[in-house]
Amino acid sequence: MTDITLERIYYQLAMGNVGMALAEADTYLSAWPNPQSREKLEELKAEYKLMESYWLQGVKDPQRDEQYQRLLQRVYVLCANIAIHRHMTSSSYLQQLYKQVRQSGRNWSLDNIRHELEGFVTDVAMLQLEPEDVRTEKSKEIYKQHQQQMNDLFNYIVTSRVWTAGVGQGMEEILLSPTVDTIDQQLLVSAVTLSLMNCFEIVKFRLLVNVYQQSHDEEVRQRALVGWVLSLDDDSLKIYPEQFQLIADLLQSKKACRELTELQMQLVYALNAEKDTTTIREEIMPDLMKNNQFRMTPNGLEEVEDNELEDVLHPDAAEERMEKLEASFQRMMNMEKQGADIYFGGFSQMKRFPFFYDMSNWLVPFYLQHPDIAQFMQKLGDNRFALQLVERGPFCNSDKYSLIMTVQNALDMMPPSMRAIIDRGETRFDAVSEDELHDPAYVRRIYLMDLYRFFKLFPNRSALFNPFDTAKSELGRCMFFTSRLMTNTPLEEHKREVVAMLLKQKYRKTTENLLQTFPPQMQDVQYYLWAGNYQEALKLDSDNEQALKGVARQAYDSGRFDDAYNAYEHLLLLHPEKKGYMLNKAICQVEMKEYEEALQLLYQLNYEQPENERVSRVLGWTLLCDGKLEQATKVYDELNNQGKLSGEDYQNRGYCLWFIGRIGEAVDSFRQYQKVPGYVPDMLLRDHVLVEKYGLSDIDIRMMESLVAA
Repeated sequence: MTDITLERIYYQLAMGNVGMALAEADTYLSAWPNPQSREKLEELKAEYKLMESYWLQGVKDPQRDEQYQRLLQRVYVLCANIAIHRHMTSSSYLQQLYKQVRQSGRNWSLDNIRHELEGFVTDVAMLQLEPEDVRTEKSKEIYKQHQQQMNDLFNYIVTSRVWTAGVGQGMEEILLSPTVDTIDQQLLVSAVTLSLMNCFEIVKFRLLVNVYQQSHDEEVRQRALVGWVLSLDDDSLKIYPEQFQLIADLLQSKKACRELTELQMQLVYALNAEKDTTTIREEIMPDLMKNNQFRMTPNGLEEVEDNELEDVLHPDAAEERMEKLEASFQRMMNMEKQGADIYFGGFSQMKRFPFFYDMSNWLVPFYLQHPDIAQFMQKLGDNRFALQLVERGPFCNSDKYSLIMTVQNALDMMPPSMRAIIDRGETRFDAVSEDELHDPAYVRRIYLMDLYRFFKLFPNRSALFNPFDTAKSELGRCMFFTSRLMTNTPLEEHKREVVAMLLKQKYRKTTENLLQTFPPQMQDVQYYLWAGNYQEALKLDSDNEQALKGVARQAYDSGRFDDAYNAYEHLLLLHPEKKGYMLNKAICQVEMKEYEEALQLLYQLNYEQPENERVSRVLGWTLLCDGKLEQATKVYDELNNQGKLSGEDYQNRGYCLWFIGRIGEAVDSFRQYQKVPGYVPDMLLRDHVLVEKYGLSDIDIRMMESLVAA
C-alpha cells in the first residue's frame, strides 16, 4: 500500500463521492488490516448500501441529501484517522512522541488539563505571599514542572487524531478563558495549527476561527489567524461546506479583511527570508565590515587604531567611511521596514542548543522564567543591556532565546572600551515601543518569523507538513487569497493590493492565478494591464499609455513591426515630449527596412541628445544596415573612444571595420564580442541580412572565423 492509494481515497472524498471513497478505503484495509478501522468501515458501508437500496427502489427521501453529507463527513473522519495513523507509523520521531505522552500515565481529560493550567496561574500568584528566599526556589520548581507539562501537552495535541465536537468545544473554552496564562494559550494554538496543517479537520479549523474572532488577547488572536489561514484546504470544501458560511461571516468585518490582506503580504515577505539573507551577506555586510572600526580576532573584537599618516594624506577618509557605514546600515533597516526578515541569516546559526531539541520550544513565547534558560539567566545576572535587548529588541521569540544563550559570550569578546559603555547602560538601539509590541501586524510578523525558523531549521521538520515548501507551487500554501473561500466576499476588494505587491516581488505565476479569481465587475483597465491583455485594456481606454506600450512591445517581440510602429505613432501623438517613443519608432522602421525614414528620426534625436548612448547605437546599426559604412564606423569609433561599447556593439563595429577593409581591427572587435555574457559562437559572423547585403561568401566567413579563433 502506498501514499498514492491514500491520495485516491482523498480524491474521491474531495469529489464528494461516498461510494468510491468507501471502495478505496476497503482496498486500503485489505492490504493494511486494522480491526477497529475495519469495524467502522463495515458500519459505514452498511449504511451506504441501505441508502443506495432505497434510492434504487425509487423511494423519495427528503432527508437523503443531508444523510449523504453526514455520511461523507463520517467517512472522511475514518479515512483521516487512517492517514494520521499511517503518517505516525512512517515517522519514527512522531511515533516516539505519540507513545511517550500516552504511556506517561498522565490524565489527558479536558477537565484535568484545564485544572493544571489554571492551577499554574494560581501557584504563580501565590508566590507573592512567600518570603523572597523561598519564593525564588519555589518559582523555579513551579515553572520547571509546568514547562514539562506544556511540552507534553503540545506533543499530545500535535500527534492527536481527529477531534470530536465536544473536545473542540472544551479546548476552545480553555483558549478563551481569562484564568489561563496567555503564554500557554499561544503555545496551544500553535500545537493545534501543526496538527491541523498535517491533516485538515473541521473541529480544529472552527476552533481557530472562533478563537481569532472571540479572544481579547492579541497574541492569541494573531496566532489563531495564522493557524487557520495556513490550514485552508479547498479539497475539503465539498466535505465541509460550512466553511463557506464560517468565513463569509468572518469577512463581514473590515478589520478581519484588513488583517488578512496584511497577512497575505507578510507571508510573501516571510518566504523571501533566504533571498534577503543572501542580499545582506553578499552586498551589505562586506560594506559594514570594511568601514567599521573593529576587526574580528581569535580573542574577539579588537578596535582598529587610527592611522595618523592616513589622516594626513586623506583627511576626509574617516568621514567617508562613516557615511558608507551609515548608508549600508540604513539600507538594511529599510529592508526591515519593508517587511524583510533581516535576522534570519545570523540567528539560523544559533539554533544548535539543547533548548531547541524540544519542538515546543521553537514556538513558545519568550519569557525570562523558562527553566531551559535558567543557567544562562544566572550567568547574565542583571545585565541591563541584555535584558533590554531580549525584552524590547525587534526579534522573534526563537531568536530571543538564542540571544540569551549567546549574548554573554558575545559580551566577553567585545573590546574593553565597548564593554564599558554597555555596562554603564550608555548603549542605545531602536527598541520596540510598548504599543508596537502589541500591534497586530507586529505580533503576526514575529510569529511568522518563529514559524519560518521552525520549518527551515528544526531537525525533525520533515515529519510535519511545511506551509513554506515551494517545491510544487511558487508560494507553497502561503498564497491563500486564491482560495475559493475568499471569492465573492468583501476580501475581493483587497486583491488589487496583493497583485501589486506580487508583481513587485516578481511572482508572475502566482499573480496570474490570483487574477483568474477576479470577478467580472473587477476586470477593469488595470486588471487587463496586470494580465498582459493590452488589447482588452485599449477597448476600455484607447489612449492608455501603459496598454499602448504593452501592445507595441508584444508586437515587436512577435515580429509584427508595423503594428509596433503604429502603437509608437499613437504614443508620440499623446506624448510628443517622450523621445524614447521616437527612438522605438525608428527601431521599428529599421526592422521594416525603412532606413531613410528611420535615419531622419535618429539624426534629430542625436542632435537633441548627443550624449544618449542608446541613440548612438541605433544610429550606428541603422547606418550599417543602410550601407553607409564610413558613417557607421565613425559612430562606433566614437563609442569605442569613449569606452562605451558593450554587448552587440562589438559585433556591429566588427562588421563595419571588416566591410571597409580594416580586417585586423575587425578581428579585435569580434574577439571582444566573444567575451560578452550570453555570447553564441555560431552567431558571431552569421547575420544573414548583412551577409546577403554585402555579398560575403562562405570562404570570407570561414577565414574570418579562423582569424578570430586564432
